[in-house]
This record gives sequence, structure tokens and C-alpha cells, in this order.
Amino acid sequence: MEPAELHAHAPDARFDGGDLDCGGGLLLLIRKHIDPLDPGGLLEILSTDSTVEVELPAWCRLTGNALVSWTRQGRRRSFLISKGPYVERASAPVDAPASGIGKPVRVAVEAPASLPSPTPAPRIAPLSVMGVGSWPRPRWMLQAMHDHLEGRLDEADFQATADDAVRLCVDAQSRAGVDVVTDGEQRRDSYASFAGGRLDNCQLIPLDDLAAMVDDPEAFEQDLRALDVPTAEVRHPVAYGPLGRGRPLALHELEFASATAGRPVKVALPGPYLLTRTMWLDCLTDRPYRTREDLAGDVVRVLREELHFLLASGAAIVQLDEPVLTEVVFGSARRTRSFMCGALSERLEPGPELDFAVGLLNAVTAGLPGERLGLHVCRGNWTPDESVALAGDYRPLLDALGRVNVGILFLELCTERAGEAEVLRAIPDAKRIGAGVVNPKVDAVEPVADIRGRISRAVDLFGAERVLLTPDCGFATFADNPVASAAIAEAKLRAIVEARDSLRAG
Repeated sequence: MEPAELHAHAPDARFDGGDLDCGGGLLLLIRKHIDPLDPGGLLEILSTDSTVEVELPAWCRLTGNALVSWTRQGRRRSFLISKGPYVERASAPVDAPASGIGKPVRVAVEAPASLPSPTPAPRIAPLSVMGVGSWPRPRWMLQAMHDHLEGRLDEADFQATADDAVRLCVDAQSRAGVDVVTDGEQRRDSYASFAGGRLDNCQLIPLDDLAAMVDDPEAFEQDLRALDVPTAEVRHPVAYGPLGRGRPLALHELEFASATAGRPVKVALPGPYLLTRTMWLDCLTDRPYRTREDLAGDVVRVLREELHFLLASGAAIVQLDEPVLTEVVFGSARRTRSFMCGALSERLEPGPELDFAVGLLNAVTAGLPGERLGLHVCRGNWTPDESVALAGDYRPLLDALGRVNVGILFLELCTERAGEAEVLRAIPDAKRIGAGVVNPKVDAVEPVADIRGRISRAVDLFGAERVLLTPDCGFATFADNPVASAAIAEAKLRAIVEARDSLRAG
């Protein structure tokens, strides 16, 4: 497209990107300004960087947005972008004021001078029933989530809407008779990426945008196509400065759920290895951390801060989610990258990676009460199709699971993909086992007699004192792609409770 003398329409929003190129922060600013616009809204981007003339049209093609026109006066360029396909306007809107910028604003990162100590919490009895974490969101909650993520719903209204969704989720678990509740992760777009939207100097952007920020866009796009990743729907955290915990990741979730539930609450957090794998992309052309280890150090710091506050506020259990550990040992060696559980990063050798993961987990949990800390491992939970998820028993993970300083291992055991549970006899006796006894991916509710049999096998393997009872994984790991309905989720938890009570009654 040749430059025009003037734009035919005034924009709905405008910002000045200065001399930023697309790999150096301009796309983060575009996403921030284009998300709040309605479809067909016009965004004007001012730039003095010559490479944007080539990169911005390529970004538009990748993302399905339209370059309407562009102008050039000396070094100053102006690009008019339509959000989505361009629809001809009958009349021009009122001219939008420009927001001067330059670079994404980096928030000063300040760690607390001291961290609070854990307060007492009730011990969770043997054979207690609980969910893993996520719960299907009502349709209106999903709409509120998208509106909030794209800047059309403010924080206060979003949190008020989420409070209503949490109440429904907690009520459902209470009706099912669980002993420990979760808030269903109702405020999260997924179990892990939500953290990128709450950390300082981090932003969630669609994968389409990310493809324009890497050093080899064509190879990156080929990887995404091979992995069958929905690039327009999935958002990925990108750090543009040192990470900080300027606001809680999940403390507000715990506080509301505790006030609502009237029973012990479990909170899930993405583990440090998962967050590092998710946030480290070796192919980005511009990144604030020199090495993956540098990034991991800050990930450990912010998670450790959050963990202290959760335990100080009465969380009965804090569960660290590390499902990507199974990708390390079971992932295809033919692929250079993986998108298992949202972690889009390079494949590395299993041994060193497991050591790296254990080191990060133990750095986060050091000195904290292990009996209130758990680790969740599964083989992927983004689709009901069992055939596309990873498969393999726990044998390659036994050493790592034994070395992690947590008191509870929440393990996928119901699905045949998990192999024989007998290999877990090697787990140290000091660790409790959260045994998966129903499969969230199976639409039918398992018969109580079958669940009772699975509970009996877990008790025979580990001893009743060590066993807790859960589904294999959450019911809606990714908000827009639940693997079960709320009605099925409630029925499955109720079936676990009935099976447990039947076993206790003899």
C-alpha cells in the first residue's frame, strides 16, 4: 500500500509509539489501545521507526486486522488500523486525543521488607474430598472476563461479577459435600496465564501478535500450525521489564472464598517451572532478561511472596500446578517446541529440566509448612479428547516427585493414560497422595461402585491416612474451553463423596 496524503477518517483512539519497532514494545502498546475498541474501530499509530512500514502490515495480515491507510511526513509516519475487517464509514467520528507514550511504562519493582509467617489452619482429614481447582464459568462470567481483558469493563465491576460466579461455584461444591473448596478459578482466563495479567511489567497478548515479535516469524508460525494452537484465541504473557508483585496473584481469591465457603479453602498457583517455561521465549527479538535462569529467579521471588501471604491468610492447602513436567518426559522428540498446558517454549533434555524444576519448586517452598503445600501433575487438560493428551506412567518422574519439598502430591490416576499406580509405591511415605478417582474429560458420571473400587486401590497402595480424593484435573483449566459442564462437575464430586462414605460405612 502506498502512503496517502491524509487519512479519510479520524481515529477512535490514537497513540504515539515514538521510535519503538514491533519487536521492541510497539506491539504491546498496540494491543493495549486496540483491545478496548469495538470491532471496526479505528486506531491511529504514530511512529518514527522506518521498519514499522514493513512490520505493521505483516502484523495486520497475521492478526486479521486491517491497515486502512498510512501517511508519511519526513520521519513521522501515521498508520490507521481497523480492529478486524475494515467497514466503510458513512461519516468520520470525532477526532481522538493522542496518548503520548514512547515505551511501555515500567513499574518500579519493590519486594516487601518482610514476609508474613503462616497462621494455623485446620488439618485436612484422610479421605477428604476436594476439586483440583478450576470450575466451568457461567456464560456471563466469560463475557465479563473478555470485556475486562480488552479494557471494556473496569476492575471493580469485573470483581463484583466474579464474586457472583464464585458464590455459585462454592454453593455447587457445598451441595456435593466436599470437605475442601476452591473458588473455581472464576477470575482467571486460564490456570496459569492469568498471572501474566497481574504481575508488574508483564502483559497478555494474543499469539498472533507474538508471531510478529520473534526473530523468525515464518518458522514460528509453522510451529504453531503443527501444534494446532488457536493463535487468535490464546493469550501469552510477555515480560517487558523486571517482574514484580505489585498486586496479589490469588490472595483476593482466597479472602473472598474463605468468607463465602465456611469450610477450608485450597488455592492453586502456577508453579515456578511452568511460569518460567511459559514466559521464556528464546526467539523473542527483545526481552528484559538475559537468560532463562534470570527470569526464573524473579518468578521464584514473586511466587514465594504470594505463598507467604496465602498461608498467613489461612489457606488450608496451596497447590502448585506443574503439568508441563509430563511434557518434559513424554513430549514428542520430533517437535522443537511444545504448547502443552500453554507453555510455548523449546524442548530440552529431561534430566536437567527435571532438576531445574525441582530446584525452582524447592526455592519457592523453602522453610514453609510442607503439610499445607501440594504439587499437581497431569498430562494435559485442554480437550475432552483423551487421544491427543500425553500418556505414560509416573516412573520417569518418581525421583523428582520424591525430592520436591511439598507434603501432598495431587496426581492424575483415573485415566488409563496415567499407567499403573503401583509404580507410586516408591513415593516417600511422608507425602500424602491426592488420588484422582474420576475423569473430568468423560462426560458420563462414573458409577459410585467404580469410584469406590478406585478409592480402595489407593488405600491399599498408600494407606488411608495418606489418601485425599480428587478428580484427575480441573473441570475448566482454560476458561473458554471447559472439559465438563457445571452440572457434570457437581455430580462427579457428589459421586466421590458417596463412594467415600460407602467405603467408610463398610
